[in-house]
Amino acid sequence: MNSLQILTDNDYLLFLIEIKERIHRSRYEAAKAVNQEIIQLYWDIGRSITEKQQSLGWGNSVVETLSEDLQKEFPGVSGFSARNIWYMQQFYVEYKDNTFLQPLVAEISWSKHLVIMAKCKDMQERQFYILTTKKFGWTKDLLIHQIELKAYERYLLGQTNFDDTLPEKIKKQAILAVKDEYNFSFTNLAGEHSEADLEQALINNIRSFLIEFGSDFSFIGNQYRIEVEDEEYFIDLLLFHRRLQCLVAVELKIGKFIPEYKGKMEFYLNLLNDRVKLSHENEAIGIIVCKSKKRTIVEYALKDSKKPIGIATYNLSATLPEAYKTLLPTPDEIAEKINTLLL
Repeated sequence: MNSLQILTDNDYLLFLIEIKERIHRSRYEAAKAVNQEIIQLYWDIGRSITEKQQSLGWGNSVVETLSEDLQKEFPGVSGFSARNIWYMQQFYVEYKDNTFLQPLVAEISWSKHLVIMAKCKDMQERQFYILTTKKFGWTKDLLIHQIELKAYERYLLGQTNFDDTLPEKIKKQAILAVKDEYNFSFTNLAGEHSEADLEQALINNIRSFLIEFGSDFSFIGNQYRIEVEDEEYFIDLLLFHRRLQCLVAVELKIGKFIPEYKGKMEFYLNLLNDRVKLSHENEAIGIIVCKSKKRTIVEYALKDSKKPIGIATYNLSATLPEAYKTLLPTPDEIAEKINTLLL
């Protein structure tokens, strides 16, 4: 077989794909191993400094001295500035007694740990961002963006009926996929706008919209048309969730949530399941995004629904409503919900 035949042979092309995938996996595992070794090194340095200060009474000047000596011994190697060594000690001291966080420290890079330590003081909040950064592959900039948009609080307060309407194998992941409030500040919309304005602004900023919704969402279309008995119906936005393997219908409302919206969404979900869903996919879920909602009304609206629906709000600024702070669940409830990230 000559070179040209090899290049066009299907067996060879499949072989090439396999080799490329193996190389990518190897490079990823190598980078992961390097990161874990660096994190372990920094942990050990922080521990050693802390123990020496406690046992020998060394003062803070040991950090400056150690930094100077290490930079002389390893010229050109970054990471041994006095400031970074201080972070190593802080890293060890703050996580050493935490049985939940200590096993997670090697899962993300050092620069992301510094962001989380600086911006998040609550340990459960730190656990959330470590797990989500690992799970969704957030970059440092995206992690900062999510912290600024209060992704932790928005996740904890989500209102869905997924516990009662979805199979066990996907319900926890589905709960994680729907936020209580979405930040649409990237649309640059004014205070007064129509539903059509909101929809078009989201389409015009589709990349930002999908980042805000989550990395597992893919865009299928807007004003998605379904015909029944010569009647046309249009779903505002139709998405697909790769991890859940299901269609996601999104309805946009510029006013407050009213219970009638739930009935319309149930109708759409029935249509999607009967006419659009593929045989290997899970049943569709719905997300109704409104400008505002009353939480008790949402609870009653979803109480007896047999279709998986989440009710969220949207905000045109990056500021989290002050009232959210009083609505956060108990520490035990937070721990239970964060544990879904481990699955």
